[in-house]
Amino acid sequence: MKGLKYILMSVCVSFTLTTLQAQPLKSRVQKNKATTAKASQKSTAYSRAELMFPKSVEVPAEVVWRRDIYRTIDLTEGGNAALYYPLTPQGNQVNLFTLLFQLINQGKIAVYRYNTDGLENFDKENRMHFKEMLDRYNIPYEVAGNTIRVDNIDIPSNEVLSYYVKESSYYDQNTATYNSRVTALCPVLHRADEFSVDAVKYPLFWVKYDEIATYLAGHDLMTSDLNNAARMSMADFFDTNKYKGKIYMTTNMQGKTLQEYCPTDSLMSKEQARIEKEMKDFEAHIWQEPVDSVELAKQDSINAVMGSKKAKKAAKSARKSASKSAGKSKSSSASSGPRVSVRRQRH
Repeated sequence: MKGLKYILMSVCVSFTLTTLQAQPLKSRVQKNKATTAKASQKSTAYSRAELMFPKSVEVPAEVVWRRDIYRTIDLTEGGNAALYYPLTPQGNQVNLFTLLFQLINQGKIAVYRYNTDGLENFDKENRMHFKEMLDRYNIPYEVAGNTIRVDNIDIPSNEVLSYYVKESSYYDQNTATYNSRVTALCPVLHRADEFSVDAVKYPLFWVKYDEIATYLAGHDLMTSDLNNAARMSMADFFDTNKYKGKIYMTTNMQGKTLQEYCPTDSLMSKEQARIEKEMKDFEAHIWQEPVDSVELAKQDSINAVMGSKKAKKAAKSARKSASKSAGKSKSSSASSGPRVSVRRQRH
């Protein structure tokens, strides 16, 4: 009997220990629930934003032709000024840099350092944190717990006077379409220091356009000074290439900018015009002849052969006509020789 009681007590103690080990600590459960709820809330908010404002179509990974071009957008010129105003937020109306600044502070988008080569690098190691950017460019802020607070008046949106834009033009063989899309943005800070009178340009960071397109779609801007009701979203502004920018670099094997091989302004303008013409010619060329390089080579060889045959035929006909005209000239010269009139005199 005592042995039975001992066995039952051993089983009960073993079961209790197993149950206690299986159950996690209460604080850990609450922490996990809070983390899961926070992640779920963030994912839900982002999903709602994507449903309301879908992302733009990304550039396909495999295309038969693609050209990457870097442009500089001056916000003081023409319709680009729509990205610059208002300087301070007015309700839901904010300029492009203020919107990017707020999204970075809220942790909704990732930004990446601008390296000395000027090319974007979206590796995880090159990611820039919000506080690093504030310290690097002397932007005032306050730290309250785990949050960083920046007053609207301290956001240097008035000093961001230009943007670097990377756009990719490509031919998609799957849909037989030619497109030109923005793939990356870089705001440029124009700030005069104590050693120079002219403002110095400080490229702040690179950001993927696909990551901000959803948020750009939710903010509109004015597109006309004459009709204030004419508005469009920031996403449509970039997707329809409404901005005006000059080419300063293209993706090339040597990694050179236009300024490195165009020492004068006139050469720079000619090179920019030449590249623009190349892009237009290629787009017009797509709908006239095959894009495939092999087919183009075949067509060129056929044209060369046909051209040589036509040239030979033309030369042969030219020789025949020349010989005929030579024969006619001989006969005419023989028949129409100089006439000699002999006057006979009587003796």
